[in-house]
Amino acid sequence: MGSLLVPSSLHLPSLSHRSFPKLQSQPRHISPRLSHCDRYLFRLSFQPIFSCKSLLYNHQPLAVAANASSEGVVSVINIEDFNEKNWSFLDSDELNSDQAKQNIERIRSAGNISDTSRVLVSVGSEGFVDYLVESSPSQLLLVVHDSIFVLAMIKEKYDEVKCWQGELIYVPEKWSPLDVVFLYFLPALPFELDQILAAMAKRCSSGARVVISYPLGREKLEQQRKQFPDLIIGNLPEKKLLQKVAADHSFEMTEFVDEPGFYLAVLKFTKANS
Repeated sequence: MGSLLVPSSLHLPSLSHRSFPKLQSQPRHISPRLSHCDRYLFRLSFQPIFSCKSLLYNHQPLAVAANASSEGVVSVINIEDFNEKNWSFLDSDELNSDQAKQNIERIRSAGNISDTSRVLVSVGSEGFVDYLVESSPSQLLLVVHDSIFVLAMIKEKYDEVKCWQGELIYVPEKWSPLDVVFLYFLPALPFELDQILAAMAKRCSSGARVVISYPLGREKLEQQRKQFPDLIIGNLPEKKLLQKVAADHSFEMTEFVDEPGFYLAVLKFTKANS
């Protein structure tokens, strides 16, 4: 039986029943935070002592105990039902083609990121976050994802990147105002477009850009929907619908591309900050 070691310095977010396994351990070994339903900042300020990738899609049960090691006192969490979703399709080999790389660069460029920008990425792939870190220095890069293990892999590489486990529309106000929002894979979000843009209007600075995209386009999305129906639960918005909903929340569409192999929509927030 394997073990997942969690250093005592780790501040875990509270976890939804959808994205984290059931805990099987003595109460004294579990932080009280784990029983809360609200989301917390996911902070990993240590060098992980396990391989996130080896755990990501492993459904083997894990053990729980309290042990002492060179890392100090650690808590070990029993995991019987490991239901982490498989997001690997967002980093598929098809994204290594020259055309896909050009599309990803167009998505990045649409954000118009500067070194003072405050940037949010929602349901981003690990590869897209890598690209932003390497190519676009910013004041803040915040990654929001439902998967704690996708976030762990990102945080393992980039301590400066902020990670938050939870739903996009509930992102705390403390990271506002945002200058750039990448909705990298909108069809995975369990909310209506109106809800999403209403939430972003409360978090964006005047002139902020919301970039909705998919580098492989609508055609590939529909193929992937058949393979991952539990993850792909929404759609890429049509132009007329997006224009209407955007206008309702003070966003202006400045660019729209909907080709079989590429989707990009850029919205600019036009409301002045109060």
